Amino acid sequence: MTIKAESADSENILVLLKDVQNKYGCITEADINRITQETGESVSSVYGVATFYSFLGVKATGRNVIRVCRSLPCHLKEMEIIRDKLSEVLGISTGETTSDGKFTLELTNCIGACDMAPAMLINNDLHGNLRIESLHKILSEYK
Repeated sequence: MTIKAESADSENILVLLKDVQNKYGCITEADINRITQETGESVSSVYGVATFYSFLGVKATGRNVIRVCRSLPCHLKEMEIIRDKLSEVLGISTGETTSDGKFTLELTNCIGACDMAPAMLINNDLHGNLRIESLHKILSEYK
């Protein structure tokens, strides 16, 4: 895969990384090297951007990435209970992927749904006002 930068400057790094993430699900060492060559930035700079943002990843994930918000409003609405129940139902801990490759469970900072706390994203789908009783139904939509 060739990624073309419109202009070789550091402002393109995030755009290029997001394109790779959206297309392939994760950013590989080869992708980082390719972006390094195209932008003229160092490997450490590109890797730093790739690992700084929670919606980018250098590790393969499941087909469905569950991101449970851990911001203060979600924390106050007991997001830990939701996280723990998801972990129990899926049989994985935070940062892990199910053995069938269907789900990865992650924590993330604010997803902009404070009025719907506790909230989570599954891929790009927002689920808010979460209750333990609703988790099975929500997960069944992604199997």
